[in-house]
Amino acid sequence: MSFIAQRILDQRQASLRPPLGVVPPGSVSLALGEPDFAPPQAVIDATTQAVAQGRTNYTDQHGIAELRDALLTALPARPSDWDKDNIVVTHGATAGLGALFFALIEPGDKVVIPQPAYSLYADQVVLAGGTVEFVPMGKDLHFDFDQLAAALDGAKMVVFSNPSNPNGIVHTRDELEKLAQLLDATDTLVVSDEAYSALTYTAEPFTSALEVPGLQERTLYVQTFSKKYCMTGFRVGYVAGAKDLIAAIAQMHRTFNGSVSQQAQLAALAAVSLPESVVTPMLEEYAQRRDLVVRLLNDVPHVQLFEPEGAFYAFFSYDLDKPSSQVAAELAELGVLVRAGAEYGPAAEHHIRLSFAASQADIERGIGIIRQYFKKS
Repeated sequence: MSFIAQRILDQRQASLRPPLGVVPPGSVSLALGEPDFAPPQAVIDATTQAVAQGRTNYTDQHGIAELRDALLTALPARPSDWDKDNIVVTHGATAGLGALFFALIEPGDKVVIPQPAYSLYADQVVLAGGTVEFVPMGKDLHFDFDQLAAALDGAKMVVFSNPSNPNGIVHTRDELEKLAQLLDATDTLVVSDEAYSALTYTAEPFTSALEVPGLQERTLYVQTFSKKYCMTGFRVGYVAGAKDLIAAIAQMHRTFNGSVSQQAQLAALAAVSLPESVVTPMLEEYAQRRDLVVRLLNDVPHVQLFEPEGAFYAFFSYDLDKPSSQVAAELAELGVLVRAGAEYGPAAEHHIRLSFAASQADIERGIGIIRQYFKKS
């Protein structure tokens, strides 16, 4: 095993759920970040039509031109001189992030990751030879600018998701503008993973990093079709940014992955061409589930819930003297699967993440088990 692979294993060891017992048959899963809705019918039709027409060959390794043109138009904002070559289509956001880190990180580069954070970021940064500096969020799980300012000194990039996986926080326009002020006169890149940008529950409209003047030129915008359009298995994502950076990312992506399936790209083109009204019912259902989760978890002993502002995750802390991997394992034995907070960085220990990308019946059943567990503890 390589040294880097061993470092990854060591880093992730704390987040592993030990097999304390057998997970009961019929257990309810509140662990996966995968929508439980089908893709829109237009997406399915475009896929079958592409196959029927024989559009199953290799494509331009940056992505088919008509999809990149559509994605350019769909960006929340962009510099006036951008064109389709400012976008590369990738095998989901996962491959986009991997290509980004491997293309742009030199050995020893410092990458700042506010935590809790999606574990993939640190894993890929370490594999690319970078050094991760975790920065705890504030008590409200939004940016702690004092700690962030100190960490950003000399950083190659700062990486975050907005809305956040795992905690469901939405970073506001004011926060992003303050981040821009911190980065003024530096070369630090911003990697903004906005996979959940369609899923927000706040009164204030969502603000993309691309919409903030001080961030736009330095931002690498990462997006996917998995969440908004329920296309997890299609494996289509993309990265948008400055042309020279996208060229390097595209080179790395095609070296490791090759072109994205043509029929999947045509399905993505159908998705991005849909009116927002097609996904509105799904978004309304998520909002109802979010409210249900808040109601069911707000009065549980030993638990403090951070109310989700976006995405489809609830993230709560607990005051028991048990590591989160043990709590997750014990809950699994009782019949509900969740994610241990330790997976999302050192500061996320003694937290649990659950997903409400599940039916309301499953949410009620799963949280019922969680309530009983903490009441008896």
